[in-house]
This record gives sequence, C-alpha cells and structure tokens, in this order.
Amino acid sequence: MAEPDDRTARARIRDAAMQLFGEHGFEGATIRGIAEAAGVSSGLVQHHFGSKQALREACDAHLVKLIHRLNDQALAGAGGNHVAAARIAVGPYQAYLARALVDGGAAPLFDEMVRLGARWLADVDRTRPDAPDVAPEVRAAVSTAMALSITVLHEHVSRAMGVDVFSPEGDVLLARALIDLYSHPMLSADDARKALDGIERHR
Repeated sequence: MAEPDDRTARARIRDAAMQLFGEHGFEGATIRGIAEAAGVSSGLVQHHFGSKQALREACDAHLVKLIHRLNDQALAGAGGNHVAAARIAVGPYQAYLARALVDGGAAPLFDEMVRLGARWLADVDRTRPDAPDVAPEVRAAVSTAMALSITVLHEHVSRAMGVDVFSPEGDVLLARALIDLYSHPMLSADDARKALDGIERHR
C-alpha cells in the first residue's frame, strides 16, 4: 500500500506522537505504536524524524510555533478573547503538555514562553511608576510556571471550581478569578517588601 504524501504523513505522525506521549509518557510510547496511530509504517516515522527523541523535539517545536502565532495575534490586537482563543488552539495538546511538564520535558516551549513574557513585561516596565524589584526574565519565569500549572492541575482546579476550567464557562470564571486576585492582593506591595526586608535582615 502506498504511503500518504510526505507533508500530510509528517503532520499525522507528529499529532499521533503527541497523543501517545500524552497518554503513555515519552518512555512508554513506542515508534511502532505511533506509526500505527498515524496509519503509516515505522519506517516512514524513521524517515521523517530519525529517532523518538527527534520526534519529541518536533512536537515541542510545533507548540513553540503555535505560541508564536498566538503572541503575534495578541500584539496585532486581533479581536476576540485571547485567553479563550489560546485555550482552543492548545486544547488538542493539553495531555501532551501536562505529561511533558511533569516529566521535565517541554523545555523549549517553557523557555520561549518566558522569553516572550519578558518582552511584554519590559514594555510595561517603561511606564511603571515604581521600579520593579526583579528582572523581567525572573517575573516571566514565575508567571509562566503559574500559567502552565493550570494545564498540569486542571482536573483538581476544575473539581474545586465546579466547572471544567477548559470549557468556555471555565475560561470566563478563571479570568474573573485572576482579575480579582491581581486587582485585590492580600498584601500591599509595600507591606510585602517590608516583610521580606525583615526576613533578610535576620538571616
């Protein structure tokens, strides 16, 4: 039986790999299983990607490209709910991303999200009335980790919220919760800094 054309086969293999990596982890997924899920031969998987590690790198690169597209849309001021649009776009890859993050993978995606986030924060810093305490890269790393934690903990978050956090209703509720938390912090910035200064003085 003839194989599908290369471009279509490559995308099918990548998507099948992301599905099986998400279900079984990188170590548990096999080239044979990925080939069967994609409807191609194991040889074609080897032809396109060479190794399972290279295939995982292609999966990460696909998500990085997706994040870049969403970032460009946000910079362009495209209409609509950017958070909901991002959830929809990343939705098919949630299991892959969650498993990869828990297993210590997805480093290229995390690093690129930090880099893009630092650029956004650096732009905001130019008009801040007070100087930030830490560099944009540090704040971007923390905010990226907080954002991706929803992906890893979505089942627990959904149970506690009483709604699927990845549903349209969940998106709105999550956004409202974040707005409330950030606009009404439990400590003022001055009080928090004074507390930290006191801890550092007594070390």
